[in-house]
Amino acid sequence: MVKRFLLAAGLAFALAACDGQNLASSNRHLQPIPPQTLALMERNGMSPSDPILVRIFKKEAELEVWKKGRDGRYAMLKTYPICRWSGQLGPKRREGDRQAPEGFYTVTPDLMNPNSAYYLSFNMGYPNQFDRQHGRTGSHLMVHGSCSSAGCYAMTDEAIAEVYAIAREAFAGGQRGFQVQAYPFRMTPENLAKVRYDENIAFWRNLKEGYDHFEIARTEPSYEVCGRRYAFNSQNCSPVDQQLAAAVRAKNAQDEIRIAELVKKGAPAVRIVYDDGGSHETFRQYAVALGNAENPNQVSSRARRLGMVSRPDAIVAGRREIPVDSSGRPTETAVAAAPAPVSAPAAGQQPAASPGVTSVARASASEERPLHQRLFGDLFSLNLFGGSSRSETSPTPAAAETSQPRPPRRGDAGSDRRVDLMPGAYPIAPDQAVGYTSFR
Repeated sequence: MVKRFLLAAGLAFALAACDGQNLASSNRHLQPIPPQTLALMERNGMSPSDPILVRIFKKEAELEVWKKGRDGRYAMLKTYPICRWSGQLGPKRREGDRQAPEGFYTVTPDLMNPNSAYYLSFNMGYPNQFDRQHGRTGSHLMVHGSCSSAGCYAMTDEAIAEVYAIAREAFAGGQRGFQVQAYPFRMTPENLAKVRYDENIAFWRNLKEGYDHFEIARTEPSYEVCGRRYAFNSQNCSPVDQQLAAAVRAKNAQDEIRIAELVKKGAPAVRIVYDDGGSHETFRQYAVALGNAENPNQVSSRARRLGMVSRPDAIVAGRREIPVDSSGRPTETAVAAAPAPVSAPAAGQQPAASPGVTSVARASASEERPLHQRLFGDLFSLNLFGGSSRSETSPTPAAAETSQPRPPRRGDAGSDRRVDLMPGAYPIAPDQAVGYTSFR
């Protein structure tokens, strides 16, 4: 009876995904901005009431908070490491794909959640107009606490407490909504040269236009959707500031020259692949320690402060850069180098761990496929290498459902395996709120 109750409770939590609600009210959303961050604002001529802007980078697993200065331009306040994001590089397309969104979003006061089960959170506002025009689905895509993600950006409780307080004070100062720019990586020529044959490259180049607007002007780029693309600093699909538009074109031309130079020098074209998202290196050793610990008291207090960690095996595996040809498909060398299949264990025998997977992630043969199948099988079935002509919104034939491995859906058994070794570790004291350096 007790086991059945615990199973039901665990399933309910898994189904909640990022939409966790903490029914017990608290005052955690009223925590002040930490003194050291207030001092940083003062040194930079900023005020807590000044507007903010947020940028997120998946591959680097970083979240930046910018503050608007008296000159109307934004300046960097602080960079926070992201503890966990799930899925792969690329936009979110459908409910249950575990993808964290990429694009331009606006967070208004009604999207702030002071009673989140993930300590504190704010909804990114997915889907936006661009997503809807592309038929994309999904809901409750958050930036929240903890270190567990099923399509969200998990910051740890301490970091989200600080970011939430900064946003709260900006709203109190009169800001009606702050922009969140979510990118797959920093939009440098080096990164773009690597992924030049990725199926998402056209979308990413479109995002780069907004990235370049901000890099040049340091002002929040307005956006609308024109011809199923983002159009920045435009009105009725025409540029508002011709001088800025020319500067953006000039920067893009310089970056294209640099990309061509890198390719000429032999920069490899790769597909960047994750088992299931990533984590900032700042947290890696602590998340792995949590994943391997039989007793939370065996790990450091810093590790315990992460709270809940989803898919620690994926964090251990890290990202892989697979060489691809001009069609975006793995080269013969990459296919030949894929790990060999792992035989299914005999009855009653524990399965062997796949390379780079911790003991906490060892599962039955029905739950965990060999690494090469998870890597190449899922990628081809999901058209990540452009090998399938199946439409995003077309239903998959029953035969294909059984013959091709499918990505885990939100709420499926095993789709978001978590290690929760520090339940109820709330609240944190205001002076414990951390920034970038606390987990180094």
